[in-house]
Amino acid sequence: MGTFHNTWELGALGEELGGRYLEDKGYRVLEKNYCNIHGKRLGEIDIVAEKGKELIFVEVKSRFGTKESDFLPEANVTREKLRKLDRIAQCYLREKRCRERPYHFDVLAIMYDVGLKKAFIRHLEHVFI
Repeated sequence: MGTFHNTWELGALGEELGGRYLEDKGYRVLEKNYCNIHGKRLGEIDIVAEKGKELIFVEVKSRFGTKESDFLPEANVTREKLRKLDRIAQCYLREKRCRERPYHFDVLAIMYDVGLKKAFIRHLEHVFI
C-alpha cells in the first residue's frame, strides 16, 4: 500500500482489499464493479459475492483517516444509495436469471491510515433498505 494521488486510487485499493477480505471469510467473489448493461445505466455494485446459496451485494466505502476517526466511511451509505443499489441488484438478478436466490446487502467500511500504511475493515452485514 503506497502513496495515493487521488480518492479513485484509494477506492480501487479498498475494493481490492474488500474482495480479499471476503474471500478470507469464505465468500466467493462473483463480480466486481457490476453495471447493468441493458436500459438506463443505474450505477454499479462494487462486489457481488456468494456464501452458500445466498448472494451478497457489497458496497465498499474507503476513506483516509485513523481507526479512531470521527467520520466513518459508512456514513456515506444513505437510504437513497441503498435504494439505488437495490435497483442495480434487481438488474443483476434478472440478467443472471437467479431472481429466486436469497440475497442481502453488506457494507465494507475501510479506513486507510496513511501514517501506519494500514487499512482497517469493518464488515456491516445485512444492511436494510
